[in-house]
Amino acid sequence: MNFLAHIYLSDGNDLIKIGNFMADGIRGKHYEHLPPDIQKGILLHREIDTFTDAHPVFRQSTKRLHERYHHYAGVIVDIFYDHYLAKNWAVYSEEKLENFVANFYQSLQDNYHLLSDRTKGLMPYMMEHNWLVNYQYKEGIARILFQMDRRSGNESKMQYAVDELETFYDEFEAEFTLFFPELKAHALKKLKSL
Repeated sequence: MNFLAHIYLSDGNDLIKIGNFMADGIRGKHYEHLPPDIQKGILLHREIDTFTDAHPVFRQSTKRLHERYHHYAGVIVDIFYDHYLAKNWAVYSEEKLENFVANFYQSLQDNYHLLSDRTKGLMPYMMEHNWLVNYQYKEGIARILFQMDRRSGNESKMQYAVDELETFYDEFEAEFTLFFPELKAHALKKLKSL
């Protein structure tokens, strides 16, 4: 899953959200100096990724992209799934997406001293372009894919994945809708065990 899902699956705890958000840039056990809830967020992030990558529905989504995008297929589906979460936000949360995102941005600023350097570098750009809110729009997804493709030196060709999003829009949405409640239940169970 991508940023929005990871934050959402943190069960409303600001520090767990931060840990879950910045976990990709933290290797091994280089998190043990951080507050316990941030550590929980990092461990939760890893569990979410493991569950997602092995899930047959997620794998079905990535299979559709694998021939053209190879090992980037999973990253692309993560972004597509965040699109469907944002687009259908009212199904999953009573809080408006804009408020949820604004509160998260505020908690990043309030806890800036705890953030990884990578997160500090990403934050201004993410907030300026309001990535998390703009995930609900196809144009927002296209922009993210384009930026990620540029970061890969245009090797990934991710910017072209908007074509598959358009072509298989309903199929990807049906797969997300089937998959996400299972992921949510798994994440809540994991959180209780941490």
